[in-house]
Amino acid sequence: MKAEWYERYLEPDGKNSLKKSKVFVLYGPRRSGKTELIKKILPQLSGKIYSGTGDNQELRELLSSQKLSTLKSVFGNYDIVFIDEAQRVPNIGYGLKLLIDHFPEMLIIATGSSSFDLSNKIGEPLTGRNITRKLFPLSIYEMYQQFGGMEILHNLDNFLVYGTYPEVLKIDTVKEKKEYIISIRDSYLFKDILELDNIRNPSKLTDLLKLIAFQVGQLVSLNELSNNLGIAKQSVERYLDLLEKTFIIKKVSGFSRNLRKEITKTSRYYFYDNGIRNALINNFNPLDQRNDVGMLWENFLFTERLKTKEYKRIFSNDYFWRTYDHQEIDLIEERDGNLFGFEFKYKPKKTKAPKAWSKAYPEALFQVVSKENFLGFLV
Repeated sequence: MKAEWYERYLEPDGKNSLKKSKVFVLYGPRRSGKTELIKKILPQLSGKIYSGTGDNQELRELLSSQKLSTLKSVFGNYDIVFIDEAQRVPNIGYGLKLLIDHFPEMLIIATGSSSFDLSNKIGEPLTGRNITRKLFPLSIYEMYQQFGGMEILHNLDNFLVYGTYPEVLKIDTVKEKKEYIISIRDSYLFKDILELDNIRNPSKLTDLLKLIAFQVGQLVSLNELSNNLGIAKQSVERYLDLLEKTFIIKKVSGFSRNLRKEITKTSRYYFYDNGIRNALINNFNPLDQRNDVGMLWENFLFTERLKTKEYKRIFSNDYFWRTYDHQEIDLIEERDGNLFGFEFKYKPKKTKAPKAWSKAYPEALFQVVSKENFLGFLV
């Protein structure tokens, strides 16, 4: 599914997402297309534009100085200010607050790759003054709008193996796809964590992710991870938290309304991109040569559903459901006062809701999502 440009969900009406007196914050994984998206939106706007990056030392010093007179003299005649890689600017939130407070007619845009750093630095100073959105690797929801369902079905196997980073989709050969995903794994995956947090043993991050990669959709024991890695349980918890906040994995807790048999004290983890998951275990084999197709399908559907809900502004609490006698449902969405249960099956199969679920939650809806009907689930 090669294209010169993949249209992102914010692009068609991008300029309407920007509001005066508000800082527009876009963040998400590295290499997901944030910078390119903003550069596509900027020409739709009118006025004098400043475009800079947190990699620029002069800009970092200027914005972190919080010197109002200097900020006024430098930025006072711009209509639009765009700061890319904003997480690199110390106290970026306070610098942007000064600008928006004193230039309420100015449009300000900030992008960043690190959830925990960008949100912490911007969130508190800009409480009530910012609009935040996330951008992930390309979604089925976005591709469906641009290319239609047949193209998605035709490329589905590739999505499960190589993921959906925009650049991966542009590459023709399998060899080059592998090389690009591995370069993300080696060059970008831990960059935010290593730059912004004091990690004493970064190799443990890779080892931890490899263990998680083999347990996608399964219950994860922190004690077991601690023993396998030879590090304290508290360190495992901290690493998992950092990996989630840098958009590598997503934690899901168990759903319960205090029924005695429901499991709630362990979690499941999913990867934001199938290609990254496969790169961590060095397995890019086609689906007919794998024994983990069920894991790939579950990971793919969970994260694609997450993207769809983010982009369509559907808000829900997400869980899995499992009992001690091994009855389970892959995804539980709690939204608008209702419960929705989804079971992921790669091959179409008639499956009824578990008896314990139906008995405990008779009003809940239940659906099996397979290759036959997944498009309706994601678009």
